[in-house]
Amino acid sequence: MHRALAQTQQRNRELAAENAALRAQVERLQQELKLSDAKLQHVLKQLFGKKTEQLDSRQLELLLSGLVAQQPPPAPPAAGLSGKSSLPRRRGVRKLRIPENLPTEDIVIDPQEVLADPPAYLRIGEEITQELDVVPPKYFRRRFIRGKYVRRAARSRPPIIAALPPRLIAGGYAGIGLVTDIAVKKYFDHLPLYRQEQILKVRYGIEISRKTMCDWMEQVAWWLKPIYQHIGTDLRRDGYLQIDETPVRYCQAEGGGSGQGYLWVYHRPGAGVLYEWHTSRGAECLNEMLDDFGGTVQTDGYGAYESYVKKRRRQIAEGADKPPITPAACWAHARRKFHEALGESPGQAGWVMRQIQLLYRIEGELRQAGAGPALREAVRCSQSQMVLRRIEKALRLKLATHRPTSQMGRAILYTLPLWEQLLVYVRDGRIEIDNNLVENAIRPTAIGKKNYLFFGHPEAGERSAILYTLLENCRREGVNPQEYLQDVLARRLTTPLDQIAQLTPANWAAARRAKVA
Repeated sequence: MHRALAQTQQRNRELAAENAALRAQVERLQQELKLSDAKLQHVLKQLFGKKTEQLDSRQLELLLSGLVAQQPPPAPPAAGLSGKSSLPRRRGVRKLRIPENLPTEDIVIDPQEVLADPPAYLRIGEEITQELDVVPPKYFRRRFIRGKYVRRAARSRPPIIAALPPRLIAGGYAGIGLVTDIAVKKYFDHLPLYRQEQILKVRYGIEISRKTMCDWMEQVAWWLKPIYQHIGTDLRRDGYLQIDETPVRYCQAEGGGSGQGYLWVYHRPGAGVLYEWHTSRGAECLNEMLDDFGGTVQTDGYGAYESYVKKRRRQIAEGADKPPITPAACWAHARRKFHEALGESPGQAGWVMRQIQLLYRIEGELRQAGAGPALREAVRCSQSQMVLRRIEKALRLKLATHRPTSQMGRAILYTLPLWEQLLVYVRDGRIEIDNNLVENAIRPTAIGKKNYLFFGHPEAGERSAILYTLLENCRREGVNPQEYLQDVLARRLTTPLDQIAQLTPANWAAARRAKVA
């Protein structure tokens, strides 16, 4: 009897231990399933578009206690109390959107009765109906006719002939207007050269191969490169740069296939933007732009930037005559990480998102007030600083409660190592809260990539960077790129290098505005 009782008790203990192990295994599998589901939702958002990052205004401020507030769903609006009217909206009269400065063609139409007997009628008024129309581009041939002459009294001497005016492409048949049109269509309107080749042939009967157009773009980039270099020099002067990079595939010159290159984008808020082409994404790509630069560099969390800053610090410690670089991080990237964690940890990630929204609300009020660097620094120190302290304390408290592979764990591990860099904008009123302005500068190249897919040659990346730089600066200055490029290319033939500064889009636009005033 005692033996049977002991065996039963032993069996019960074994079953309890086995039950506890199974419970632990079930709990672990549930956590892994939850993590996998969060990763899947993140991938789906990346593929098919993200939902808005703004939280519901009804959501309560949640403490980082790990508890998720349970809120009843909002009641459906009562009939007749909906914010949207059930009656069809009355559309107002559409305003005419034809600019007043366009050339005007007037067509006078009188009744046949008046035309047959004008003295019998008295004009008492008129009705004017406007329409917007277009004349397709007109391609034409320009001929330079230069007569050859000899002196009548000395016909044995060699004949004389007038010199040709300076030409953009020596020995070629392309005029400045033609190459300008091709460049603007490709780098501003994102129309690939092979489509331009088809349009010229089908609509106008003009056959120009894309290879010829590529050669012309190479020549145009060569003429514009001094202006491009001056823009880079000007960007480095203020001691603040935002940097990002975007991938672009290119056809390899040898061995066939394609490689992965990058357009590195440098931007200074309130100034210009510059694109730089490299066939890699390493820290050495920053040498050309940052070699003599000193000041603040604002980037995302990509490791190449940190490597470059550490290298600069070593050079200074070893006695090199190099100015120091201060790294600044981007709150938009940190915010994005917590937005990705909302599905997994809606309470804690939602709380952090709300705190970051407070930081952006302060920035919005400063922007609306037109605050300068001094005022921005003062307001940030008095208002943003306490929000940042609250975020840091919460993240350090919750660091140990999340697995590093979870979305919330990744968000915390992304943010905390960059914390000092995330605080730089508070101490310097020139610095923006995020890197969004330089990311906006990448968008035109992203549209172009969808159309032409890749650069045709590694060297094509540099000329693309030059033309993207000048035309994107035209966009920022509100300048007509066709008008700018045609004028600058014509003047570039005779402008000495020490006067190149007046041909940058910013200075060109300022000169035009001064002339109008």
